[in-house]
Amino acid sequence: MLKKIRNTAEKYNMINAGDTIVCGLSGGADSVCLLLTLRELSAELDFTIEAIHINHCLRGVESDHDEQFCRDLCQKLNIPFTAVSCNVKEYSQESHLSCEEAARELRYGIFRSHTSGKKLATAHNADDNLETMLLNIIRGTGLKGISGIPPVRDNIIRPLIAVSRQEIEEYLQKNSQDFVTDSSNLTDDYTRNKIRHNIIPLMKELNGSLIRTNARTAEVLQSENRFLEEAVKSAYENCFKDGKFTGLGKYDQVIRRRCIAKYLSDNSLPFSNKRLTDCDEITVNGGKINISGNIYLVSNGNSMKLEKILSSKEAEIISKALEIGENRIFPDAVLVCELVNCENLKKINCVHKNSTFYLLDYDKIKGAAVVRNRKFGDKLKLRGRCFTSSVKKLINETIPVSQRNSLHFIEDEEGTIFAEKIGIADRAAPDDNTSRLLKITVIRER
Repeated sequence: MLKKIRNTAEKYNMINAGDTIVCGLSGGADSVCLLLTLRELSAELDFTIEAIHINHCLRGVESDHDEQFCRDLCQKLNIPFTAVSCNVKEYSQESHLSCEEAARELRYGIFRSHTSGKKLATAHNADDNLETMLLNIIRGTGLKGISGIPPVRDNIIRPLIAVSRQEIEEYLQKNSQDFVTDSSNLTDDYTRNKIRHNIIPLMKELNGSLIRTNARTAEVLQSENRFLEEAVKSAYENCFKDGKFTGLGKYDQVIRRRCIAKYLSDNSLPFSNKRLTDCDEITVNGGKINISGNIYLVSNGNSMKLEKILSSKEAEIISKALEIGENRIFPDAVLVCELVNCENLKKINCVHKNSTFYLLDYDKIKGAAVVRNRKFGDKLKLRGRCFTSSVKKLINETIPVSQRNSLHFIEDEEGTIFAEKIGIADRAAPDDNTSRLLKITVIRER
C-alpha cells in the first residue's frame, strides 16, 4: 500500500521536499492509516508532518473520547497535534444547513485557518470517491461532479485516493493499530451512509472489482475534466476584459456554460443547471436573466456582464427644472431644448419616436416642467392613441435593458408629456393652432 500512496503522491505532485503536511485526524480507520503512512514516508520524501483534530461536539462524551484518542496517538508518535472544537448543531440552525453540510463548512474553514503555508492531507479513499460520485449523480451534476473527489485541490492533498477501505483495514490490522468508530457512521440517518450501506453492496454483487474499476473510471473522468478546464480558462482569458465577456458566443456551449458558472461563482452568486441553460441562451441571442435580487446577467448577443438593475420602484428619482438649453441629469447624456417658431417647420409627421428629435407644443405645457429619470407608475397617452399605456410595458417592448435606467422624461403639473425613445403625450402634441414648438434632442456622449 505504501507503494500505491507513493505513486499517487508522485503522479499528482502532492508532496515536495521541505513541505509541512497537516494530517486531518478524526481517529477513524482512514485518518489513522493516513497518519501512519505519512509518518513512514516522511523521511524518504523529506517532509514534516503535523496533525489536526476537529471536535464537532455532536456525540457528547464519544466526541471527547475521539479527541483524546487522537491526542494520545500523536503523543505516542511524537507528532505535533492541534485540537479545535466547533458547535455544528448551532451553526446548522443559524445557516439553515443540514448537519452534514454544516460540519463540512466548519471543518474546512478551520482547516484553512490552520494550514496557511502548509498542505492539508485528508483521508479520502477510493471507497469515499465512489460514494461521492454516486451522491452527485443522485443530486444531479455534470462531468465535474461525476468525476468525484479531486486528488489535489488548492493546498489539499489526498494521498489515499487510490486506496480501498479494505486495504486500509488490512494495513491497520497488520500493524496492530486500533482506531475509533464514529457511531453516526453506523446508521442510515445520512444520505452518504445509505449509499455506503445499501447501494454499494448491491453494486459489488454485480462487479466484485467495483472499487478498483471505479478508481480507473474516476481517473479518466478527472483527466477529461482537466482538459475542459484548460479550454475554459483559455476562453475566459480571451473573452473576459473590463468586467464583461465579449465574443463568448463563438465558443462551444460546453465552454460557454462553464465560463458562466465560473463568472457567477467568482461573484458569489447562486446558479442551477436550468439557470446556466437560460444564461447560455442569452449569451448567443441577447436578453437578461435575474440572478439574485437586483443583480442581472445582461447580454446584447455579443457582450455580456452582470449589472445591478433597480426596478422603477426602487430607483432613486433624479429631477431638475426643465430649461431652454442643456439639461443634464445623467453623466453621459444631455437633453437639449430649443424654442422654435412653428411657421418655419412642417407640423405634419413631425413627432415620431424614432426621430432624432421630438417636437411638442410648448404652450400646452401646464405649469412648471421638470426633466427626470424613469419612475414607478409612469403612464403615457401617446399621440394618435385613444388609451393610456404603462411606460414600463412600452419600454419592455422596444428598449434594451442596458438603456432603460438612463432614459429622459419630461413632466408638467398634469403628468408625463415626454418619454425618450417612446414619444410625447397626445395632449402636448402640435396641432393647427400651435405657434411655438419645443424641440427636444438627446445627445449620448461616448
